Amino acid sequence: MSVHKFISIVFLSVVVSCDYFNNSEEIDAVARVNSSYLYHEDIEGLVPAGATEADSTLMVHNFINRWATQQLLVDGAKLNLNQEKQEAFNKLVAQYKNDLYIKAYVEALVKRSIDTLVSYDEANTYYTANKEVFNLNEELIKFRYVHVDENILDYENIKLCFERYEKEDKRVLDSIAIQFKSYSLNDSIWIKLSQVVNKIPVVNSENKNELLKKSNFIQLKDSLGVYLMQINDVLLRNNTAPLEYVKPTIDQIVINKRKLELIKELEKDITKDAIKNKQFEIYK
Repeated sequence: MSVHKFISIVFLSVVVSCDYFNNSEEIDAVARVNSSYLYHEDIEGLVPAGATEADSTLMVHNFINRWATQQLLVDGAKLNLNQEKQEAFNKLVAQYKNDLYIKAYVEALVKRSIDTLVSYDEANTYYTANKEVFNLNEELIKFRYVHVDENILDYENIKLCFERYEKEDKRVLDSIAIQFKSYSLNDSIWIKLSQVVNKIPVVNSENKNELLKKSNFIQLKDSLGVYLMQINDVLLRNNTAPLEYVKPTIDQIVINKRKLELIKELEKDITKDAIKNKQFEIYK
């Protein structure tokens, strides 16, 4: 028996104007496949505001056709799959539904109860016990840089302040930073060498190793101007990553561990409470 003889699709009403969902229809269904119906509320919000009539028509028809195809395939499967297979699928659907409800409920309980603050001491304890897993897979550096026009006013003083970088020098550079093409003066944090290479066009595969020399001052020029760079510290590949660099990762590990422990406690408590309140009984 052909699909066309086996099953028919009857479109009861299709409205294809831009203000489609504002129209009042006497017939609520938009389409039917056997005993399954597609209703107006099923496709509310499908057509975005401002869509043309042609786009609205295409969106509605495409949605209806996809829905019809799915229904045809489902109905065909129900006719052709044996009862045992269908029961197995129904159990999987029921379990999936339960899993979704449980996951949403547990996540809400955990979110309400979990402590997401990880102290430095707690992070350090985990870090000390697991240092071997925090080896670097790329180089890190602490550095500062400024990118200025080669003809900028008072260039020599800017260079002097940048190299010396004492308290007053920092104040001076901060006060005139608006004149720089780009800059980063926070040289107390670790950053990936690859980020520096990507951010500063004058750094390339030929000169990037200059950035891996601790306490090295670098001055490079290109058509865009002058780059002043000062390397404060370097960590090479396979060195142990510093705690301040991996702390966000450790924080997430600790929080996830807390979540698992909290979920176990919640599961125990909810079962105990159910037994106590006679909501849960096991019959012998």
